[in-house]
Amino acid sequence: QVQLVESGGGLVQAGGSLRLSCATSGHIFSRSSMGWFRQVPSKKREFVAGISRSGGATDVVDSAKDRFTISRDNAKNTMYLQMNSLKPEDTAVYYCAAAFGSSGTYSSTRDYDYWGPGTQVTVSS
Repeated sequence: QVQLVESGGGLVQAGGSLRLSCATSGHIFSRSSMGWFRQVPSKKREFVAGISRSGGATDVVDSAKDRFTISRDNAKNTMYLQMNSLKPEDTAVYYCAAAFGSSGTYSSTRDYDYWGPGTQVTVSS
């Protein structure tokens, strides 16, 4: 059963912006640190951004620092990834994930328990 669902992906011109959303149940969201990962064919799933359970701490991969912002709205049980100044190398399937029972920020896929099905982001050059 899908317990996390991403939305907001699509096709965008280089330099443009997208905002991804990840919605899940209150049971999961209120008890979890959250994160975003991305994956392209023939490559391992890559950490993009993480956010603590409270939202007070965030972490973004070096290649996207100053371009991507992760946030969460605990009242809506929704996590966001604001992506600005997009580059063709950002093209990937983006996945949201929940680290149930955790409170910090985490960058390994092994830290996460629940995953969404992914949403495609394509940046044209």
